Amino acid sequence: MSKKMSMTNKILVWMAAGLIVGSLINNFAADNQWIQTYLVMGLFHVVGAIFISMLKMLVVPLVTFSLICGVCGIGDISKLGRVGGKAFALFMLTTALAISLAIGIATLFAPGQGFELASASTGTFTAPAAPPLSQVFIDLVPSNPIAAYAEGNMLQIIFFTILFSVCILMVGKAGQPIIDMSERLNMVMMEVVNVVMHVAPIGVFALMAKTFSLQGMSMIVPMLGYFAVLVGALILHGTGTLMVLLKVFGRVSPLQFLRKMRSAQIFAFSTSSSNATIPITLQCVEKRIGVDNSTASFVVPFGATINMDGTAIMQGVATVFIANVYGIDLGLGGYLTVIAMSVLASIGTAGVPGVGLIMLAMVFNQVGLPVEGIALIIGVDRLLDMVRTAVNITGDAAITTIIARSENSIDMAIFNDPDAGHAKDVTLPTIQPSTSKTAPQE
Repeated sequence: MSKKMSMTNKILVWMAAGLIVGSLINNFAADNQWIQTYLVMGLFHVVGAIFISMLKMLVVPLVTFSLICGVCGIGDISKLGRVGGKAFALFMLTTALAISLAIGIATLFAPGQGFELASASTGTFTAPAAPPLSQVFIDLVPSNPIAAYAEGNMLQIIFFTILFSVCILMVGKAGQPIIDMSERLNMVMMEVVNVVMHVAPIGVFALMAKTFSLQGMSMIVPMLGYFAVLVGALILHGTGTLMVLLKVFGRVSPLQFLRKMRSAQIFAFSTSSSNATIPITLQCVEKRIGVDNSTASFVVPFGATINMDGTAIMQGVATVFIANVYGIDLGLGGYLTVIAMSVLASIGTAGVPGVGLIMLAMVFNQVGLPVEGIALIIGVDRLLDMVRTAVNITGDAAITTIIARSENSIDMAIFNDPDAGHAKDVTLPTIQPSTSKTAPQE
């Protein structure tokens, strides 16, 4: 009997097929009204949108139940604070390293020098309003938790769920039934992830086909220098900077880590959404890498909300590119300002719609670059966003692994087993409830 293709390989094949079909449509049928109306904006759009909605449907309940299990599994409130402090510090460190790397590479290759403004459609761009810092801190605390859940405001959801979980621990024995129920609901939600995975290859195909039908490769040509430098910086950070941190602080094999994160990276690339990829990232981190649920369920959603490595790299390269296009010399002080602004903005604008453009507009205003220059890069931003998201979730998982190693909450036997948690068939393995110090397994 022939060996069945793994889910990861199936998704890769369908993703490649979507890229090819979309590029062919863009090159040969861009003006065909029937194909554009009924295939691209009809079938591809509907199937892709439904798939994204299915993934987003999982996020809020999965994060809630998993976070309750995680906090209660940690048990010790002081340890919870220690893990949270490590996560915040490491995410800020990787953001600072990302923006510094981006500026260094962009300064070396100087994209935008000699760029003809007429060679690309500049269009118009209106900078989204950035929230004031005082409002950012106010908005961390939900005035109405139900509204936060309804709107999918992840920072508010995380704040309320952690507070709720800590109080479950504080009430002692009376909170045990809630912990038990959360364990069972978490198991059910992970099974829902398995069900959704059945349609993943088709959903990925539709997303890729629509994107490349509309964008194509032709838009990259005028922006080739910017595109190449940005992609190079993203790849270097994802496979270089983060892997060095993983090796030094996590003391694990970066190659093994990258192999085990492949399916989550594919999902992030095709969906362009860190939040939508949370269920797959959690599955890879827990079942493939071996991080305990108590650590993974806390750090992964936190990272998906505030980790802005990919966006920080985009800001660095875009700043140098626009400065070169308009012939503006920012100098060392300007670039240091960009680094500081990017790190601060990664906290201040987390969870805000259009976060990348808001952060970039804030940076441009601060260093005196024309905000309308952002219109130059919007055309290729959708394609670059796919790579950025893959880098972001790689950072989420790498930091989670480093913290788990420091807290002795990772099973190295699972990490070192290349087949651990690997999908051998079209379905992913059934996820069992996590082991909790306060909620024994049945």
